[in-house]
Amino acid sequence: MQDYIRDPLIIKTQRLEKKLDVLLTNLRYEQKQLACWKSGKMAVAAVPGAGKTYSLAVTAAILIARNNLNVNKQLVIVTYTRSAATAIETKIKQHLVNLDISQDGFVVNTLHGLALQIINHHPNFSKLNLANSTLINLTSNHKVIENSVDKWIDNNPLHYESLLKGTKVNKAKTEQLRRKSILRNEILPKFAYTIIREIKSSGLTLKELKKFNERKHNNYKTLLLAFSLYKEYQTIMKSFNFIDYDDMIHESINILEELDIRKIWQQKVFAVFEDEAQDSSPLQEKLISILASDDNNPNFEANLIKVGDSNQAINSTFTAADPIYFNLFCETCKNNKTLVQMNQAGRSNIDIINAANFTLKWMRDEWIKKQKNIKNNFLDLPQTQILERNIPFHIQEIKLVDRNDPQVNANPQSSNPGLEIHIPQDIYHSIKLIRQKIITLLEQNCNQSIAILVRENRQGHFLAQNLKDFPEKYKIAVYEAGTQNQFSQIPKDILTLLKFMDRPHSSNYLKNSLEILEKHNLIAKQDWNKIVTNPENFLYSTPLVSEPEESALQARNYCRSLLKAKLELPSYYLIAFLGAILKYESTELASVQKLSDKVYDELNEAITLTNIISVLRKIIDLEQFEEITEDNEQLYVRPNQVTIMTMHKSKGLDWNYVFLPFLYDDTLSGEVKISPTSNFLGNFSLAEIARIQIRTLSHKKYLSYENNIDITKIEQVWEQAKLFKKIEEYRLIYVAITRAKNTLWISAAKKGPSYWRNIKENVFLKPKTPCLIFLALMNKFPQFVTKH
Repeated sequence: MQDYIRDPLIIKTQRLEKKLDVLLTNLRYEQKQLACWKSGKMAVAAVPGAGKTYSLAVTAAILIARNNLNVNKQLVIVTYTRSAATAIETKIKQHLVNLDISQDGFVVNTLHGLALQIINHHPNFSKLNLANSTLINLTSNHKVIENSVDKWIDNNPLHYESLLKGTKVNKAKTEQLRRKSILRNEILPKFAYTIIREIKSSGLTLKELKKFNERKHNNYKTLLLAFSLYKEYQTIMKSFNFIDYDDMIHESINILEELDIRKIWQQKVFAVFEDEAQDSSPLQEKLISILASDDNNPNFEANLIKVGDSNQAINSTFTAADPIYFNLFCETCKNNKTLVQMNQAGRSNIDIINAANFTLKWMRDEWIKKQKNIKNNFLDLPQTQILERNIPFHIQEIKLVDRNDPQVNANPQSSNPGLEIHIPQDIYHSIKLIRQKIITLLEQNCNQSIAILVRENRQGHFLAQNLKDFPEKYKIAVYEAGTQNQFSQIPKDILTLLKFMDRPHSSNYLKNSLEILEKHNLIAKQDWNKIVTNPENFLYSTPLVSEPEESALQARNYCRSLLKAKLELPSYYLIAFLGAILKYESTELASVQKLSDKVYDELNEAITLTNIISVLRKIIDLEQFEEITEDNEQLYVRPNQVTIMTMHKSKGLDWNYVFLPFLYDDTLSGEVKISPTSNFLGNFSLAEIARIQIRTLSHKKYLSYENNIDITKIEQVWEQAKLFKKIEEYRLIYVAITRAKNTLWISAAKKGPSYWRNIKENVFLKPKTPCLIFLALMNKFPQFVTKH
C-alpha cells in the first residue's frame, strides 16, 4: 500500500489535479460551466469584460490535461485575427507551463490558416496549386476587380446602357462621360468587391444564384449583375493563377468531402472552439462543423463550442460576417440547455456598466419601434418569436462581480464620477476640456492608460494635431493608431501618383491622383468627375479655355508639380519625392525608403518610370511588401499614453479612461450616405442592395425561417439595408462605451465642421446635432451632464 502511494505517476497525477482545482476555483460560476464542458455543442454568450479569453484559455488547459491531448489528438481553437490568435495561444501556453504538461495538445489558427493547413496536407487532392498560385488580398481597387469590371462592360453592353440611363435619361456628352467615369471607377468596382465576398461566404452556389436570376428582376437586375460580374472575376483570377483567402476555405471544404480524408482530420480533432463567433459566416460554419464531427459514429454530436457576443457584431457591413448564425446556434443550445451566459464582468465601474446596459436596452427598444413603422414580416409573428429570433439586440445585462472575486481591482471605484457627459461650445472647446482632463488624470497617476475613440480617422488626426505638444510639454505619449493603417496603402498611393505622371492625359489616372491628394489632406474635397472629363484643359488651360475655379487651382498646382518632377528628377528619386509630397512622417518615411530600395534593387540598372510602375504593380499584386510598423496590442494600452483610434479598432481592448468626443448624428446615425455623383441610379447604393439580396437568399437556405422581403423590389431591400447599417452603428457605440474601466467621458459639442479634412483654427463651424444615443444618455443620467 505504501509503495502504491509513492508511485511517481500517481503523485504527479495528484499534483496536477490540485493545480487544475486551483484554476477552477479562480473562475466565476458562469466561467466554470465552460471549463467543465465534456462533449457536444455549447454556446457561450459573453458580455464585454466577462473574461471570455481568460476562461477559454483555462478551459483549454484543463481539457488538454485531463484528456491527455497531444499532437495526434488536439483541441482546435479558431479565431478571426492573427493578433487574437497570438493572444489566446500565449495564455494557454502559460497555463500549460504552470501545469508542467506538453504544449502540443492544441493549435490556435485563424480560419484561413486552418484552411491552408488542410490544403498543404493533401496537395494531391487540391485543385489549388499553391506553389504556382499567388494569394491576393482583394480590395475594391485591385487590378483583378478593375479587369473584371472592364470585361463585364465589354460583354454586357445592353445591361451597362441600362445603368448609364439610370432613373432619368440625360444625353448631354459631359453627363454621359461623367456617368461612365463613375460607373467604371466607383460604383461597379465597389459593387464587385462587395458581392464577390458575399457570394463566396454565403455558401450559395452559382447554380442557386442563376436559378433565381431565371425568375424576375428589379430594374437594374442587380443579382444578374452580381452573377455575371462574379463569373468574370473567377475567369480572370484563373487566367492570372490568383487565389483569394475565401478560395482556401472553399478548397479545404472540397478536400474534406473525401470521406477518408475527412475521417483522418476528425480523428485528429478532439473539439473545436470558435472565438468571436458573432463574426462567422455560412462558409466558415461549414468548415468547423465538419472538423468537430465524427463520421465513424453516426450518433456522435459535434464537439463544438462557440464563444461570442452578437451585441458586439461590428464587422458585418464591411465584411461577410453575419451574427444571425451565432444567434441561431445560441437558440439551439438554449433549447438543449447548453447555453452559458457570462453576465458578470469586472472590467468597468458601476456608472459605466449602467450606461452600457441602458444603451443596449435603448437600442433594442428603438429597433422594435422602427419595425412597427415599416411593413415587415415580423409583425405577424407572436411576440416571443420576435424577441427570440429576429431582434438584433439581445438583452444580456452586464452584472457586477461578487465581492470575493479573484480578479484584481474588479469593478473599480468610480472616478468622481465614472460617467461624464459634456456639451462644449464647439470642437475646440472639446479639445480644451479633453486636454485639461488628461493632464489632471495623469498627474494623479501616471500609470493609467487613456484612449480617445473616434468614428473616423480624420477626427483622430485632428485630435492628434491638437495634442502634439503633450510629449515634450507634459511628458505624455500620444499614439495615433490610424496612421498605422495607412502603411499598407503606401505602395498603392505611390503607384497611383506614378501612373498619373506616366499618363497625365488619362481621366482615370488624374482622378485617382486627386483622390490620393485629397485623402492626405493636401487639397480640398470637390467633384473630381466634373474636373477630369478633360485633363488637358484642367492641367494647362489655354486662352480659349476658362481657368479652373478657385477651389481647383490648388489641385492643379499639385498635379503640375508631379509632372515637373517627372521631367526634372532622375527616376530613382521619384518614390522618395512622392513620400515628401504626401507629407509622410517618421515610420512612414522609413517604409517609403524600404519600398524604394526594394524597387530599385529589383530593377538593377534599368530604372525608368515605366519599369518602376511595373515592379510596383507586381509588389502590390503579390503582396511582397511588409511595411515598417508595429502591431502589438500592448502598444495601444501603455501607461502614461493617450491612444487615439477608431471605435472599430478598439474592439477587444480596454483602458482606465476612455473619451468619446464628437458624438454627432451625421457620423453616428447609421444612415447610408449616397454620393451626389452616383444618384443618377437612384437614392440607394447598388452594392448594399446586392448584399442584402444575397444574404436574404442565404438565410432562406440555411435558417428555419425566411425573410418575407421581396428582393426584386429595390425599395423594400433598401429599407432593410438602411436598417442593417443603423443596427451596426448602434453596436459600435456599445462597444466603445464598454472599453472604459474607471471613467467614460463623452461629448457632443454644439458646433462642429461640415467636413473633418483640413480643419484650421478659423474654419467655419456650424450647429451640430448630437446622435440619438448621446441624447438618450443625457436624459437618462442628467446628474452626469455638464453644459458649458
